[in-house]
Amino acid sequence: MMTVMTYSQSQFWTATDYKGAFPVTDNSPATDWTYGWSNWDPENTTYPSTQTTTNSNITTNTTWSGVVLLQNKVYVKNGATLTILPGTIIRGDYSTQGTLVITRGSKLIADGNQMNPIVFTSNNPVGQRAEGDWGGVIILGNAINNQPGGVANIEGITPTNDTQHGGNNDNDDSGILRYVRIEFAGIPLEPNKEINGVTFGSVGNQTLVDYVQVSFCGDDSYEWFGGTVNCKHLISYSTVDDDFDTDFGYRGKIQFGLAIRNENLSDAAGDSNCFESDNDAQGSVAQPLTSPVFSNFTLIGAKSNGTVSLPIGEKFEKAFRLRRNTATSVFNTIVTGWEKGVSLEGTAVEDNLAGDTMQFHSNILSNFNTGTVCLTTTAGVLNTYFSQHLNDSTSTIQNINWITPFVPIGLTPDYRLNDSSIAATGADFPIDVFGDLFIGVKTIESIKLNVYPNPTNGNIYFSENVNNFVIYNSTGNIVKQNDTNLSNLSNGVYFIKVNENTYKVLLQK
Repeated sequence: MMTVMTYSQSQFWTATDYKGAFPVTDNSPATDWTYGWSNWDPENTTYPSTQTTTNSNITTNTTWSGVVLLQNKVYVKNGATLTILPGTIIRGDYSTQGTLVITRGSKLIADGNQMNPIVFTSNNPVGQRAEGDWGGVIILGNAINNQPGGVANIEGITPTNDTQHGGNNDNDDSGILRYVRIEFAGIPLEPNKEINGVTFGSVGNQTLVDYVQVSFCGDDSYEWFGGTVNCKHLISYSTVDDDFDTDFGYRGKIQFGLAIRNENLSDAAGDSNCFESDNDAQGSVAQPLTSPVFSNFTLIGAKSNGTVSLPIGEKFEKAFRLRRNTATSVFNTIVTGWEKGVSLEGTAVEDNLAGDTMQFHSNILSNFNTGTVCLTTTAGVLNTYFSQHLNDSTSTIQNINWITPFVPIGLTPDYRLNDSSIAATGADFPIDVFGDLFIGVKTIESIKLNVYPNPTNGNIYFSENVNNFVIYNSTGNIVKQNDTNLSNLSNGVYFIKVNENTYKVLLQK
């Protein structure tokens, strides 16, 4: 039996009027969530010398403070908790491929604060730092992924029991990552197998991730392999490969993100994308589908305001590369400076969009050449959808009207909006994705009623006697009333309305 909470997301989603990552400025730091803890010039930041060295596995509860040299692949294991105090600096070692791995059942409590963030960075001095100076941070959990048997080894490291992730607990807790910077990570531990800035392997939704900046990473800034971890306030700055990569049935919610690309840093032609998403490497129908929901991102490609000529071969290619049967949804996001906009690759992805398994809604794509905004396997599929779902490809950068955009790498940008910005209003949070909070229904706490099994392959049951209920699909249409047999419905997410409470159930036949 699985307890299903009332479908109110007030504990995560923040309703906004504005599109993009930032509101209209009030000329105070209060409207800039990057203030205090972020760093736009880590190449020239002087960090203090290391005071202690860690080079072996952690098997009991441990606390770090001061300046720590991280050598070798250090695994936190056997259920241990690593606590890192605010203001701590961890310097990753190049020669020993310093890497921090939190294994299944263990925890990382890296809880900095706005004026004393925790910093993972290179051990090299100013003038000698570069992307890929050390490994990165890997967090492995017990949440569900879609790999055979439900357990996989994280990419980039030789497989062992300590590199496995996955289980059956989507409510798994791997700790806290808050007010944290990760700089110059992404070393190739094996040829063509770089580690990401931060890697989430089947991490559960009781893990707290908020205010994280990944800068100058040799691979992806963030990659999620399965799991349900929710994240807020993410920065991807001057990375080499993808900014946000999702795979293996990841289903988390992510709100408020900023990505800024560096024209001088890229991967092989066609490989550097902002969003890249797959269900799995084969593009199979394995469940659960990769289906995260992103909202309120500001994405600035290497073309910047359009005056930068990109390298030959379109190295910085697609703002959204959605392929291999992914069902990634994006809302209330502003994009500019990429060669191409939204790329749906394969009929399976198109079918997910057409069937509302995924949504691309209420976004602004500015300064794209004609014919490069919407790219699909079947001509015209996304173009029709695009215009019907409040997406805007006509507004200019001048219409968006940011405070201080497009500054050179190393200077501090300001992507808050001016009063006259076209993005200052018009954000949309449809009930089928974001829940009751956004239609004025009173927020309801969790109750004792259970709906099970979830997922179901047909019939559903209630833990208490229920005489009157309605079931509707993701588009809001009523499909059943007072009938618990769902076997004649198509696979997907359904919402069960009992009095004023709504429950979400996944049908997988």
